[in-house]
Amino acid sequence: MKYHARIYVTLRSSVLDPAGVAVQSGLKHLGYENVEQVRIGKYIELTITAESEDAAKQQLDIICDRLLANVVIENYCFELTEVSTPAEAKV
Repeated sequence: MKYHARIYVTLRSSVLDPAGVAVQSGLKHLGYENVEQVRIGKYIELTITAESEDAAKQQLDIICDRLLANVVIENYCFELTEVSTPAEAKV
């Protein structure tokens, strides 16, 4: 089975986010005084082939832990949806 994953990586709330602070400052300079607590993160999309949804989730956890997120300072979460093939779509 093929699955489409949307992965979100964000800094832990206890970690200072200088990029977020810079964006918030820029927004205030543009007149957006109502914007608070800007945090910058990463968004990653990928397609993964696995025997089941559970197997895909286990692989994604390993991928995120080993490469996509620094688990000491970042959190991650993902959304997983099954990708249907053209032959399946006709049925």
